[in-house]
Amino acid sequence: MKQCDFLRKKHPKFIYRNFAINREGNSLKVRFNFHLEPDLDFHPEISILNIPEPRLGKIGGRALQNFAFHCGLSEMTSYWKTACSPEIVIEAGYLNKEQIRWWKDLFIRGMGQFFYENKINFTFPDFLSIALSRGRASGRIFRFGGRLKNRYLVPMAGGRDSIVGAELLKKRGNSFNSFSVNPSREAKAVIKIAGIKNPIIVRRKVDPALLKLNKKGYLNGHTPLTSVLSFLAVFCAALFDFKYVAFSNEKSADEGNLKYLGREINHQYSKSSEFEKKFAAYVKKYLAESINYFSLLRPYTDLEISRMFLKHPKYFNSFSSCNRGVKLGKKWCGECPKCLFVYATLYPFLEKRTMLKIFGGDLFENKKLLPIARALIEPNRPKPFECVGTKKESREAFRLSRAKTEKNGRVPYLLRSI
Repeated sequence: MKQCDFLRKKHPKFIYRNFAINREGNSLKVRFNFHLEPDLDFHPEISILNIPEPRLGKIGGRALQNFAFHCGLSEMTSYWKTACSPEIVIEAGYLNKEQIRWWKDLFIRGMGQFFYENKINFTFPDFLSIALSRGRASGRIFRFGGRLKNRYLVPMAGGRDSIVGAELLKKRGNSFNSFSVNPSREAKAVIKIAGIKNPIIVRRKVDPALLKLNKKGYLNGHTPLTSVLSFLAVFCAALFDFKYVAFSNEKSADEGNLKYLGREINHQYSKSSEFEKKFAAYVKKYLAESINYFSLLRPYTDLEISRMFLKHPKYFNSFSSCNRGVKLGKKWCGECPKCLFVYATLYPFLEKRTMLKIFGGDLFENKKLLPIARALIEPNRPKPFECVGTKKESREAFRLSRAKTEKNGRVPYLLRSI
């Protein structure tokens, strides 16, 4: 019996039991209670820091509960995936039939990479059902109805995309602030360089029980993190009085990585224009009619964004787009698809000494990166599961890079080998 089938039988239901909201000074803490039948419990937490004192009263208790409830719904993917229980039961709040369909769609579309990497057949009709507990069979949606200031909330994690987004708003003269979840050292540095004095910060705490289960052989893998960040950002927009939530997701996020069981698998599904449209509509209908959710950079490709980023050299020594590197305590690991892709999109336009200073070495001379380079550009290979651009963009970035090196008389190893 496959591990997934075994775990599904052992843990037939995943239950979102409840959540608790507590004030801690001028911060708001929400603790979620998930139960995996028959014997496992999870208690993830979020803390939203430094909320202006009058705002909580203006949100209203029921709308506040609705925002928190939805943040819990978005957290479920990280814990449900441990056993892929056939049934999710919602006890913590009310959802209508349309909402249930929306959430099931997010689980199936957003977890595609996880299903592929764990060789899970998610396509049969009874794979997943989402239902309300009997006590929640009927209810009301308590949407926030207040007006919000004409300001922009920009999620910033230290990468070039959000830097370009923030600088675009600054150029237009728009009032904005940054939003960060567990900001890294690089994110803090970028926010400071941007001149943002009072950034909005959320602390998100994963239940350690999840990591212990992973070590015991429970299922693990990619989840649609941007959907989690989106619900948190909308919650913060209401709490801090912002009408616009402006992510910096680009056109390139729409391209999938591969086909699995007849379905397109997209590592960046929750960054895609499809998700953006569905989420924006969901927010207006069920959370806050006055909040506008969109991506500032949707019209642009990654290559175009790199060119736009070049206008802001003050960030060159601080930005980082490498998740692996941040975990290792450095800006760039120099070994992953993200590092190589960003390197290739900047290389044609920057002096080599500047590139070496940013990345700590010439990635085009790293022979170990050849398989990654081929996966980035070759049509018959799956695109790496990272937030990288389209195959077409990667080919163009490598072409421009090679043309630049040919003028200088020496073509680096990777550019000679692809």
